[in-house]
Amino acid sequence: MVGAGPSAWLRKDLGVAHTHTHASESMTPRARRIVLAMLIPAVLLTAVGMFLLWPSAADRPVARDGGPIELKATVQAVRLTECPALPEGVPAPTVCGTVQVRIDDGEQVGETVETPVPAGPGAAEVSPGDAIIVMYLPDSPSGQEYSIADHQRATGLWLLAGAVALAVIAFGRWRGLRALAGLAVTFAVLLVFVVPAILGGRSPLLVAVVGAAAIMLIVLYLTHGFTLSTTVAVAGTLVSLTITAVLSALATDLVHLTGVADEETAYLNITQGAVNMQGLLLAGIVIGALGVLDDVTVTQAETVRELAFANPRYGFRELYRAATRVGRAHIASVVNTIVLAYAGASLPLMLLFAVGGTPVTELLTGQPIAQELVRSGVGTLGLIAAVPITTALAAWLAARAGVAGDPVRPVEALDGPVRAEEAAGPGQHDGPARHGAGEPGGRAQRGRQGEDAGPDDERPWMAFVDRRDR
Repeated sequence: MVGAGPSAWLRKDLGVAHTHTHASESMTPRARRIVLAMLIPAVLLTAVGMFLLWPSAADRPVARDGGPIELKATVQAVRLTECPALPEGVPAPTVCGTVQVRIDDGEQVGETVETPVPAGPGAAEVSPGDAIIVMYLPDSPSGQEYSIADHQRATGLWLLAGAVALAVIAFGRWRGLRALAGLAVTFAVLLVFVVPAILGGRSPLLVAVVGAAAIMLIVLYLTHGFTLSTTVAVAGTLVSLTITAVLSALATDLVHLTGVADEETAYLNITQGAVNMQGLLLAGIVIGALGVLDDVTVTQAETVRELAFANPRYGFRELYRAATRVGRAHIASVVNTIVLAYAGASLPLMLLFAVGGTPVTELLTGQPIAQELVRSGVGTLGLIAAVPITTALAAWLAARAGVAGDPVRPVEALDGPVRAEEAAGPGQHDGPARHGAGEPGGRAQRGRQGEDAGPDDERPWMAFVDRRDR
């Protein structure tokens, strides 16, 4: 029997040294070669793409002169008055009066000015002490130079971001901290590369694919570590992302979407004529799908790895079938999540059409809703493709590493200590002790108490049973 000592147990079935807590992993030379063979081409292609599509200084957005100036201010007092009578047929304002505000920045800092009480749909409701944004237009035709635009939200958003960061770090610890670093990388790639490149007239679809690949390569390795399972997730995500991009191009052409579906895109099309609006729609579909794709691919790669560790005799077919069952359950929930997310974003528009008595068929086939349906459909197809692709790749590598490698038997298995003779592997010792016969902590007796079950059983769900509690 193996006595008390280090609880770590090693196995190289997947080409990695594995500890009992999964806390540390080190790849064998075989696994390292596989990782580099898959990683180097992806990195080189992404780097070349970013170099060719990188925006110049002229492509980056700059502030335009001559427009209104945003100033921070604080409300000092609010004076409400009775609204004047208006001619019949002219909608009367709901509230009238003046607001006294103190300017907190700019050349007018410290000055106190009066502005009209904000009125109209969606107007900000202010009270003394509120931090607000004031628009300053010196040459206003109406003579009213100052007007209240909105509330300042920076403080509330920073508090929310701090709470989220603390929760992520408290639960995820170092991995949570790395996830936050990955989030910062995502914003950096979007703001420094993707947005300026699209504004500069580059193909939005190409920019989105290259930017998404850069985000994925950095974030996945930063968050999950430089391991074989992470590389499998990266490969599966790249292939699925390419499929999603191709399907999105085919779907937008089939449905005849132009990418101009609301006031924002119409304004962008007028003011930024160099931007391909249909390509911008495709770019949004690709980037939106990335966040869910890496979730699915990482889950599938990790599922195959854990199944291989828990069931050392599983080959490609068993690993693929077992992990695919998990993937089906995951896809079933994720698909609903995607549809609900897009439906929630389009809910105000759906309500507007419903109030106007628009028929359901016309509502669904109109460009605004059809655009969201295409997003949901293409994203779903990409997710479905990601499961078998990632699972097959992970299972193939796991089976190949387990057969071609030089596996080290576990010193302390999941179901308790085993005999040193068993840890030495088959063929090293003779006698019943090799199979755990007569051994209270052995696999044969403990793995089949009351039922024909064990870590090598053909039922994949047994991989998720913690036999130490039995």
